[in-house]
Amino acid sequence: MARELNRPLLAVTWSRLFVEANRAPTNPRIWSRFTRDLPKTERQRILETWWRPHRRAVEDAVAAEIAHGRRAVHVAVHSFTPALDGEVRNAEVAFLYDSRRKDETALCRRWADALHRHAPALRIRFNYPYRGIADGLPTALRKLHPESRYLGVELEVNQALVNGAGWRRVRRALAASLDEAVRGA
Repeated sequence: MARELNRPLLAVTWSRLFVEANRAPTNPRIWSRFTRDLPKTERQRILETWWRPHRRAVEDAVAAEIAHGRRAVHVAVHSFTPALDGEVRNAEVAFLYDSRRKDETALCRRWADALHRHAPALRIRFNYPYRGIADGLPTALRKLHPESRYLGVELEVNQALVNGAGWRRVRRALAASLDEAVRGA
């Protein structure tokens, strides 16, 4: 999407099994079963070396948009497992947002409508399989910036879709529909 829309890509290059980039450092779920029992000094080193530079880069990019008089539209992309604890998840794409923020809600509705036109077979959900106000980077940024300056959306994509044959077509549909949704703002 970043390439298609000529926007910056600020991505992590590690697994959440190392450190979860989308959690606050005080959230115990930032650590996986592989890293939670590491000594505190080692976990602090991981945060300083990996987690904090990514967090700062995103915060700085949002602040730069706002400083230039623009409203920052931040899309954090994640994937989710097709089934969790024996429950099959019934969506290919979902949008997480704070439903109390009217402009975030409207953006996600426009995006979903446009995506449905581009890829009508996709099952699209809102605030699923997680809540849009749970601990995450967009949630943290909402505390720093008013809705008039910042819109934060987490795009959740089912891993079964990512591994499927039509993934290239879906990627193009996601980018084109986001472009339409943002232009409609």
